[in-house]
This record gives sequence, structure tokens and C-alpha cells, in this order.
Amino acid sequence: MTYELPGLHVAVADGVATVTLDNPPLNLSDGTLLPSLRRFVAQVRADAGVRVIVFDSADPDFFITHGDMRFVTDPDVLAAAGAATMAANPGAEFPPALNLMQVVHEEVRSLPQITIGKLTGLVRGGGNEFLMALDMRFAAIGKAGQSQPEVLLGIMAGGGGTQYMTSLIGRARSLELLLGAQLVDAELAERYGLVNRALPADDIDAFVDSLARRIGALRPEIIAAVKTAVNAAATAITREGLAVENEMLTPLFSADAAALAHKLLAAGMQTREGERNLEALLARF
Repeated sequence: MTYELPGLHVAVADGVATVTLDNPPLNLSDGTLLPSLRRFVAQVRADAGVRVIVFDSADPDFFITHGDMRFVTDPDVLAAAGAATMAANPGAEFPPALNLMQVVHEEVRSLPQITIGKLTGLVRGGGNEFLMALDMRFAAIGKAGQSQPEVLLGIMAGGGGTQYMTSLIGRARSLELLLGAQLVDAELAERYGLVNRALPADDIDAFVDSLARRIGALRPEIIAAVKTAVNAAATAITREGLAVENEMLTPLFSADAAALAHKLLAAGMQTREGERNLEALLARF
């Protein structure tokens, strides 16, 4: 199968699809990337030639920066992104109790293939929620950083983050990171359980490639059996929990949040320099 999608480069070899996120200038989770991800998921789900999917980034600084702040400042931008994302897989369910990012991330999480994230830059907000929806994550020491800064924007993590993070690292640590909004480096992410391993930056490519190819060489029914059994034992992530998250998030998209978002954009958020030092920028407000 051939994949031609805006913001994504997809290469398939030996049962492994490598999906390189390339949505310049900042790899935002926006009205380009979200529909492309949903369309890719719809196509790859039935691709018998793909048993493992590795997500990486063409941008050396960012995996996915975060959700587009225009979703907060401009309802028309959010509506257009929603319409494009629905149209990317028109036959699939779009649960009314869930929001745009939750739907995309849940469809990624439900893939029969094994999904792996290779983190060699920064990822925040909705980008980190996408990363947490994957089956495995590996982070480069000295380069990777993860955070959920939404509370400093006057909102909260709402792309599945409250549910995914709690499932991965537990209640207490989730409250620390969701409310503390600090940037977590690769070593702490490994210790907390946000990623499988923190690896030297020079070693991460070879490690992830080797792991993906080993899994890709297995029969699809073996991968499906193991993934199904593990999912049955894991901490449940439910549609009800996601609906509560969305219910709590929606009222926070207020005039005050929009005003703060405008100030942050004017101060340099969603520019390369601002995103490299986002925590310092947010601290000013």
C-alpha cells in the first residue's frame, strides 16, 4: 500500500512502517497533522504488510510541539480541523462525548499493529498525549523532553492525557506532572515510566530499528495475541474516563483562556525560539 499524506512521510520495509512527522514549521498537532494521522490509521489498520509502526520526526528540535493554540483563540480554526479530521475517515465512529484529539489518539491506540515512538526532541501537550497513546516510547538522553503545560495556559490536558498518563505512571506522579507542568527529561521519564527506556542519542536509532524489525518478523497472529492479552491485563482506559476529561476541559476554553493564548502567541509561543524555551516563556505569565 502507498501512503501519500500531508505532514507525514511513510516508508515500509520488512513489516515495519516508519512514519516521519514532517509538518513545518513546528510539527504542530493541527488541521494538517490530525487529519493525516487519522487517514493513515484508517489505511494501515488493514495493511497486512505492516506489523510494527515507528513514529519519529523530521524536525531535530520537536517531535510534536503541542496542539495548535489557534484551537483556543479561533473557533473557526478548530471547527475546520474537526471537519477535516472527520472527513479523513468518514465511515468511522466519531463519539460525540469525545473531542478531536481524543478520537485520533484512541484510534491510534486501538491499532492491531505495535506502535513505537522515537523521541529525540521536545514534545508537549497534545503531542505528548499522542506519544502516550503509543504502545512503546524510547527517549534520547540529552535531547528528549516531555511536558503537559496546559494548566499554565488556563486549560488542562484534554487529548487523553489525564487517562493515558495515569495508566502509565500512576495517580500521584500524574498529578505532579499535570499540575506542576515541568519539562521531564529522558532519564526522569524512564524512572517514572513515561518511556520504556532512556537511551544515548547515538544509540537510539539502532536500538529502535532492531526492536521494530524483530517484532516485524513475527507472524501477525502472534503479535495480535500478545497485544490483546496484555491489553486485557493493563489498567483500563475507558471511553467514560475520556468523556469526563473532555467534560472538564470544555468549560476551560473561556474568554480568559483565549486572551492568555493571544498574549502567549504575541510573546513568541509557536515560534522556534519560544518553543525551545517554552517553560521560561510561560513562567512570565
